[in-house]
Amino acid sequence: MPLTPESLPRHELVGLDAEIVSADNEDLVGIAGEVVTETTKTLGIQRDDRVSHVPKAGTTFEFAIPSGGGHQVVTVDGDRLVARPARRTEQTGDSKWR
Repeated sequence: MPLTPESLPRHELVGLDAEIVSADNEDLVGIAGEVVTETTKTLGIQRDDRVSHVPKAGTTFEFAIPSGGGHQVVTVDGDRLVARPARRTEQTGDSKWR
């Protein structure tokens, strides 16, 4: 499945650049970097020399996805990402993410 704005919530997020644009915890807004880990409830974002573990729920992310030689910014409500990564990205079976 190609990475498109529509397929992003079902796609692998590790390796994408992300920025937090709004969050229940205002201290998280502005964190930006590469997604290096993902769990059911958090994303690990590498920034400078440390990794910030950010809750998915209650957070709005902007992801930069490759598009025609450049990047396209896609905004995603983190509540749509709360699930085990393997379950969220599956393409077959009965999945609420398809």
